[in-house]
Amino acid sequence: VQLQAYGGGLVQAGGSLRLSCAASSRTFSSYQMAWFRQAPGKEREFVASINWVGADTAYADAVKDRFTISRDGAKNTVYLQMNSLKPEDTAVYYCAARGSGYYAPRRESDMDYWGKGTLVTVSS
Repeated sequence: VQLQAYGGGLVQAGGSLRLSCAASSRTFSSYQMAWFRQAPGKEREFVASINWVGADTAYADAVKDRFTISRDGAKNTVYLQMNSLKPEDTAVYYCAARGSGYYAPRRESDMDYWGKGTLVTVSS
């Protein structure tokens, strides 16, 4: 599975961005999908995930109630809607896929495939 994340950019604090991740696989609908991020000088961390049917989602506490993950099977794409952005949300955002399981994954070690990241910069 090849994953391509896009939609990053520069935004002011309080603004919004929507990230997209397009998957190459025809079996996209069977994959659990997740977003992770890595801020400068920090380790990569979990942001949000969604299971293959979209019935289960998970969010990091830092983004809960501000970010929303969703998926569109017809477009083989998973989205991350980011609202009320804060400077501490500045990071490279990565999408990842897991080919097994049912529930929305949370750990890097759960994921089988990774895309290249897209940079999100939030100015104060």
